[in-house]
Amino acid sequence: MADGQAGQARQLCLTRRTAQSLDVIPDGSRFESDPAEVLADDAGLPQGWEAGTIDGATASDVDRLTELLRDHERAGRGWASGSEDDVLVELHGLEMRENVVVRDDASVIRAWGSVHDRAEGRMLYVHIVDQALPDYAARACSDLLFEWASGQAERVGAERGRSVQQIDTGAFAGDGRQHEWLDAAGFTKVRTWWQMSRSVIPEESELVTDPARWEKDGVVFRRVERQGDGMPDEADLRAVHDVLEGAFTDHFNSAEETFHEFIHRLREDPGHRWDHWWLAEVDGVAAGALVGTVSQGTSGPDGSYVSYLGVLASARGRGVAKGLLHTIIADAAVRGRDSVGLEVDADSPTRADGLYVAMGWGTKYVTESWHKDVPVPT
Repeated sequence: MADGQAGQARQLCLTRRTAQSLDVIPDGSRFESDPAEVLADDAGLPQGWEAGTIDGATASDVDRLTELLRDHERAGRGWASGSEDDVLVELHGLEMRENVVVRDDASVIRAWGSVHDRAEGRMLYVHIVDQALPDYAARACSDLLFEWASGQAERVGAERGRSVQQIDTGAFAGDGRQHEWLDAAGFTKVRTWWQMSRSVIPEESELVTDPARWEKDGVVFRRVERQGDGMPDEADLRAVHDVLEGAFTDHFNSAEETFHEFIHRLREDPGHRWDHWWLAEVDGVAAGALVGTVSQGTSGPDGSYVSYLGVLASARGRGVAKGLLHTIIADAAVRGRDSVGLEVDADSPTRADGLYVAMGWGTKYVTESWHKDVPVPT
């Protein structure tokens, strides 16, 4: 999902000096690194199969996980977009993530689970099982991954001092196998999301005077400032974080995320670019923010993606959201991209999709959020 994909994920981390200057070093992993510590002695796997870590993943391991990811996507929505970089993010986000794999008696990876300590009370979970497995083996792998995820939720919840830890995982709307497994494991479908996209034409570069900075009706839209070394201004980054935290306070499943967690997580995205972050200022005060990324084109030019768009309640009705959307569309046109994507909460009572539909977005596919609350032992 990035320009010049090869090796891009390996280049995302800031230098140690820059990380320290931005004060974005996380507290360290809260997960259990040894699967045996959170799994029962009898794993229930076919004879000769075993669960283990993926530490020191080889190139062939990464290739295999990428294959599993892409097969999972094809089964769920009919086409694949996952890349090696997406896998590397899960494997190398060591401070906030942990992984487990199931290998068969020939050491071939057949299932993969990944957990992400996203924010206090919220743990993201990836659950992928080989589509080619017979039902009994696939179900055994699935059950083990869920057991491991619950054990990790207990560990993270205890480290964060919580009595209950949420596991938040996703599924494609058309993935019946995944739905059956999630339901049997005690998960509940809590939300539906429209994954929307709109095409971009070259003439839309003129939607705004300059994507780097423009003004309309007293609102200034600008990219985050850059320092002499090319790194973003910390004050601007904190302004983006503060706006998004304030804008999403009353949104579904909102969980407070520290500045450290926020910056570290977004830097891990393979499509991350500092020049895709914008602020909107009303009367000189940051009141809106948009964080964009690059999405790799599957059969044509790359696209842009709206990872976050938030406007403070005090600035709503001033055209801030529409202005920020025009900015990323114009920026995409300038860069020669052919689309801009975003995600919309289909169950939101605010019907925010109305703005997107009016501006040309249409639903490309549908995903779901499934949650499980895990009691944390005292």
